[in-house]
Amino acid sequence: MIEPADEAAIRAQLGRPPRAIHGVGHRCPCGNPDVVTTEPRLPNGDPFPTTFYLTCPRAASLIGTLEGGGVMKEMQARLGEDPELAAGYRAAHEAYLAFRATLGDVPEIDGVSAGGMPDRVKCLHVLAGHALAAGPGVNPLGDEVLERLGEWWASGPCVSVDD
Repeated sequence: MIEPADEAAIRAQLGRPPRAIHGVGHRCPCGNPDVVTTEPRLPNGDPFPTTFYLTCPRAASLIGTLEGGGVMKEMQARLGEDPELAAGYRAAHEAYLAFRATLGDVPEIDGVSAGGMPDRVKCLHVLAGHALAAGPGVNPLGDEVLERLGEWWASGPCVSVDD
């Protein structure tokens, strides 16, 4: 169950009502949720593989800048050259799937995680969301994204919601 204040903050962050929230996946140091865990099936019945959804617009914007700067292409190249990184990324994929399985079984997305895992890098937002929710050391590329972001919360909350 999600608290009404958290739901209001998430609505303000997204600019729309949130869908299929299971809970707060991570809380920003500012106090707001910055990642939600979502159900693997949306209310309309569609499968939804993005279990860890980044909601903070400030972090999302900074990540968009990283994507635009070629970080995904650089990370993808390193996956092909660094067997240790590739093994860590595959383990992150497996951890993602294992967590999602605790939320429900959706055969249509069986074996599919998100962000391109385990072989591609196609969405840094998802990798950062996973790294925040799972904690350091689980998703090596997500951890790198977070390092590159710096303290996105330092100027205060990205949104404020009246009580």
